[in-house]
Amino acid sequence: MTDRVLILGGRGRIGGSVAQDLLTHTQAEVVITGRTPAQMQDNTSLQYMVLDLAEVEKLRQAIASVNVVVHCAGPFHYRDANVLKICIEHGVNYIDVSDHRSFTIKALQYHEEAMAAGVTAVVNTGIFPGISNSMVRHDIEQFDIPEKIHLSYLVSGSGGAGITVMRTTFLGLQNPFEAWIDGRWQTVKPYSEREVVEFPSPYKRSGVYWFDMPETFTLPHAFPEVKTVITKFGSVPDFYNHLTWIAAHVFPKSWIKNPKGVEFLSHVSHAMTDFTDQFTGIGVAVRSEVTGQKNNQQAVYCSTLTHANTAAAAGCGTGSIAQFLLEGTLKKPGVWPVEEALPTDLFTKAIQSRGVTIQANWQ
Repeated sequence: MTDRVLILGGRGRIGGSVAQDLLTHTQAEVVITGRTPAQMQDNTSLQYMVLDLAEVEKLRQAIASVNVVVHCAGPFHYRDANVLKICIEHGVNYIDVSDHRSFTIKALQYHEEAMAAGVTAVVNTGIFPGISNSMVRHDIEQFDIPEKIHLSYLVSGSGGAGITVMRTTFLGLQNPFEAWIDGRWQTVKPYSEREVVEFPSPYKRSGVYWFDMPETFTLPHAFPEVKTVITKFGSVPDFYNHLTWIAAHVFPKSWIKNPKGVEFLSHVSHAMTDFTDQFTGIGVAVRSEVTGQKNNQQAVYCSTLTHANTAAAAGCGTGSIAQFLLEGTLKKPGVWPVEEALPTDLFTKAIQSRGVTIQANWQ
């Protein structure tokens, strides 16, 4: 029987990139969903289904008929874990591209049920979180005692992503958040403490700021010996950083807390980046830097990745995990952040097979 993969929110740019990755690297039939009817190109391996996540019975039937579900229907700030719950009930493996700790916490609560059902569920896949977390795992494994993780992300313009990613950015500015610093949880303001970080060409030295990501919360749990986890994000061109900083620190909080305010800012930003994308490109850069003890000496190990299309890079990260689940090479019942689910050897295989290059070395 042919394997089948259901991609919820598959008409979005990230969902579409995951579908393309699966069509390229597997023989699976891919079913993508959207809330309204759509014209599809003739492709026997790619099907379309009109489905709203609120239609629970229809969702159940769709999940029961596939081998893997990929949840790309963000933004995840407002989502419950109902899709995951139904997957567990039907014994179907699950992946998502969630990018907010509130959703990650909800999903991880189903760990015991997933284990009992033999379901492997991997959350926070994609590029960041996702590939970035696996880069950290690889870097951590170089040390005798890892002590500090510093993750930085940079996106050009829109990153090739849609309006949902803009919403996610502004929703991420709403509240201070907890970060693991010097062995304890400390409160950090979003888009604060600008730092200029050296990224690979063409980005070079660029500004990044504290940003609440799921890995701010999951990496300290995955690597309990680490005393500090820093997660910072920035945009190219730099004036977008200054605009985002103003939104976080100068605008009345009521603007950012109000759904209408978020929608307004998201649409304005999307229009601006659509224009500037033609000059900046839509690429992404990730920089993982781990500090710790190696052979009784203090050492620093750094790995970097650049990709010309942020959404396509996310497709590689998520698609490769779906591929491993279909092949049976990844089988780890429970609900896991990607850095705990995916061993480094499989990660390396996935990256190489997709032509993505990671530069890594001791500093």
